[in-house]
Amino acid sequence: QIQLVESGGDLVQPGGSLRLSCAASGFTLDYFAVAWFRQAPGKEREGVSCISTSDGSASYADSVKGRFTISRDNAKNTVYLQMNNLKPEDTAVYYCATERSSFCVGLYDYWGQGTQVTVSS
Repeated sequence: QIQLVESGGDLVQPGGSLRLSCAASGFTLDYFAVAWFRQAPGKEREGVSCISTSDGSASYADSVKGRFTISRDNAKNTVYLQMNNLKPEDTAVYYCATERSSFCVGLYDYWGQGTQVTVSS
């Protein structure tokens, strides 16, 4: 069964850090770019970051540049999102999704169920 499972979401104070994980089962992530999205209550889903598999290049939304880092560990079939200096506006459900190719082109096949990140004092 093909599955993506996110984990690592939590309640954290402003300025804190979290690392989200996106673990794949039933297929290998080696050949696919992977993206992170988030959706806050009452807001549209927003693309946060994407990492290719062809050259490992990454892209970020302006709102998270310099604070978030995406990485992948193909041996563990997992993609991570390291989030530092978290702000209340980062509060959202975070999802990962696999691209249809090794590049970040915006065509997604599989999605995880999401993990809640809440930034509050």
